[in-house]
Amino acid sequence: MLANQTHRLAEHARRRHERTLQRASDTLTALAEGGEPVSIAALASHVKVSRSWIYAQTELRDRIEQLQQHSSRIRRHTDEVCRASDESLRRRLDLAHQRITQLRNENQQLGDALAHAHGQLRAASTPER
Repeated sequence: MLANQTHRLAEHARRRHERTLQRASDTLTALAEGGEPVSIAALASHVKVSRSWIYAQTELRDRIEQLQQHSSRIRRHTDEVCRASDESLRRRLDLAHQRITQLRNENQQLGDALAHAHGQLRAASTPER
């Protein structure tokens, strides 16, 4: 009778372990797809298991490492895209500065032409003596 109960307890523990492992795997997938940081601590917190339990699960640890490496590659790629964007913004800023200089020169020329025209009008409207 005692051997029969031991077998049932062992079977129950095995099923509980498999359910927890499945829950951890599902949670890991959800974390990765949700864009949340993937770590052993985050997974342990979400699944409500100890970090040491996760460290003992080789498949989970391997999957966490793969997801962390994948997210690291994505971050590096995003940084490169941002750098390209920064370069693009610098180019646009340079072009804007060139346009401002051009407009200042035009404005100065127009101001000089206006002053010259006012001077001619004044000279033309003053009666000669």
